[in-house]
Amino acid sequence: MKWRVVSSFVVKVAAAVAIVALGDALFWNANGVGSTLGVFAIFWAAFTLLLAPASWRRGGSIVAGSIAVAIAAVMIDTPSLLALVLFGAALAVAVLLPRAAAFDHVGRWAVRLIAFGIVSLVGPLADLLRLARLARKGNRGARMRGWLPLLPLPLIGGTVFLALFASANPVIGDAVASIGAPSFDVESVARLVFWGVLFTVTWSTLRPRRLTLPFPDNQADPDFSLPGISTGSVTLALVTFNLLFALENGLDLVFLWSGAPLPRGVTLASYAHQGAYPLIATALLAGLFVLVALRPGSETAKVPLIRRLVVVWVAQNVFLVASSILRTLDYVAAYSLTELRIAALIWMALVAVGLMLTVWRMLRGKSGAWLINANAIAAGLVLFACTIVDLGSVAATWNVRHAREVGGPGQALDLCYLNRLGPSALTALVELEQRPALAPAFAQRLARVRAHIYDTTQESQKGAGWTWRNERRLIQVGAILGASKMPRTLAIGGYGECDGSLPPPPPSPSAAVPATANAGTDGAPESNAADDNVAAPLTNEAAR
Repeated sequence: MKWRVVSSFVVKVAAAVAIVALGDALFWNANGVGSTLGVFAIFWAAFTLLLAPASWRRGGSIVAGSIAVAIAAVMIDTPSLLALVLFGAALAVAVLLPRAAAFDHVGRWAVRLIAFGIVSLVGPLADLLRLARLARKGNRGARMRGWLPLLPLPLIGGTVFLALFASANPVIGDAVASIGAPSFDVESVARLVFWGVLFTVTWSTLRPRRLTLPFPDNQADPDFSLPGISTGSVTLALVTFNLLFALENGLDLVFLWSGAPLPRGVTLASYAHQGAYPLIATALLAGLFVLVALRPGSETAKVPLIRRLVVVWVAQNVFLVASSILRTLDYVAAYSLTELRIAALIWMALVAVGLMLTVWRMLRGKSGAWLINANAIAAGLVLFACTIVDLGSVAATWNVRHAREVGGPGQALDLCYLNRLGPSALTALVELEQRPALAPAFAQRLARVRAHIYDTTQESQKGAGWTWRNERRLIQVGAILGASKMPRTLAIGGYGECDGSLPPPPPSPSAAVPATANAGTDGAPESNAADDNVAAPLTNEAAR
């Protein structure tokens, strides 16, 4: 069968209907979204790439399509919003690239993808109108068939409005039911809308819209000058910047890297936490200065002294980023590791890579498009890795191994945070439970938190929220426990609070003070100001 027939409009309509049917079976009335999202993405990508033979003839499209399939496979293991966004972007690039002259740079493609998403909202309607115009240009039989493309919109719209009126007006509802039509209610209308959304989204890649954006053909960097920027001013600025950065880096060498005692009243935790993010902002400003004031081919970039000063300054910025990473690691050692702090460390590493790419661009005379694409590749690789690695599991494992309760140098284990991590913390908590010599009170709280996570994970695995990663977690937990069975909810007290602690019991009625106690002359109880102002002492757990 010729590809022209396979890629026909009718076949693509059938493919879109099949994808919608699959989405309805996987997601409608499903209790959560699990590995089914990856299965849906695999089928969507397969239909799209099979019916887009033009994408097989472009190397870039093959790469983008392969990335989309790889991300869909990752979502079978564990679905996430980040993976879904990356999948959609890769699949859109795969079908749009054959319609573009070349892949210029990521910045322009980001604009293309945004415009593509907006235009695709009216894609099905535009194709119906196009079919009607083509039919009117044909013979009489074609003109008769030209009415067919006009029918879906009034039929679908009329059905939706009829369903709304039937659910709102019992007279209309009874009349519709009397002729044997299916009953319409709010759920039926919502399901029709769900089908429409799925059809529109999948149709956008099966029949991508043609985009003509007004990008200039000249890919060279714009030649412009800013007031106050000259060879002399840039040289003086770089000398000043290098001296200031040398001061900051010198202090970091003394206090952070060599371990010298800090001045009185300054703790290592405050020194580390206070400067981590402002120093990253400083490095970003430095990169922006190099981009604007030292563009390849500019007069300032041609001066050898300025080029050497820039190399030294960027090297100091990279060291500054390394110090920021060390600051964050010191803060983590003093307190705990979280997903947000892992993301901050990753962001700092990307800033360092961007600085090195910026100075390389200046030294080698690379274009702005090269710099954008190089940074985008680095960021894309990191984001793809983040869809594979469970950052919550990394944080939970680190916190358990360094917690004060197991003799580590860290703070007391934050069971509330581990509880919020859910399945990501399950394996680490089970391993912690197997350690001997845990304090009895802590062991009880740990058991409640672990039981809550284990029970909720098992429940989610019974429905549409099933994921391959959580299944492997449960198998690993079973292997750790051996022949013993994972205990479920504790018989007394349930799961307790987020940290496993039990709420205080209600006061016993027998402990109530008689109404006549300490009564005054009129029989009313006297107020004891000293007793009224005494607060219950805080336990260590409550204080923490």
